[in-house]
Amino acid sequence: MDAPQPAKALSLAIAATLTLMPFAHAGPPLLDFSRPEVVQTFRVINDDVMGGVSTSRRRSTDDAMVFEGEVSLERNGGFASLRGPIRFPAESAALLLRVRGDGQRYKLTLKLDDSTGTAQYQAAFVAPPEWQTLRFEPADFAASFRGRAVAAPIVRYEDVRYFGLLISDQQSGAFKVELSSVLAE
Repeated sequence: MDAPQPAKALSLAIAATLTLMPFAHAGPPLLDFSRPEVVQTFRVINDDVMGGVSTSRRRSTDDAMVFEGEVSLERNGGFASLRGPIRFPAESAALLLRVRGDGQRYKLTLKLDDSTGTAQYQAAFVAPPEWQTLRFEPADFAASFRGRAVAAPIVRYEDVRYFGLLISDQQSGAFKVELSSVLAE
């Protein structure tokens, strides 16, 4: 049997530490992706903004938002993402994401504004094949700007205005992930 690859083993370890079942203190969903009008508030942002050729789309199902497409490394590309508005209650301690997917590594992204010139906060996870609720605390997020780490204070959820998802890190080919809801704890 082959030894696990270090990056994949690390990603699986990260996903394992973020899993929470059940969650007792969460309120109503901040984002309920079973509602098509919520899905419509999200927009796709791919590497074509920088000359790449990756493609993706978001669509509604009865119980989720599906984010799917194909990441291409051609023409210095290599990412697909989506982003939409979110508002957290004051003093939120954790973000709960109900998700399932293809076993690839994704990054949850948070932005304080929608400007292209500002950093975003990212937390990596592996999309599990069955529905799971993953729990993210502010310290799980690292600030970055155009793929590079930057110094920034720990994110405060109440300051976040945009929530998103990103697939990158030289993962080329087809992808598919489903999001059911986002809650605050």
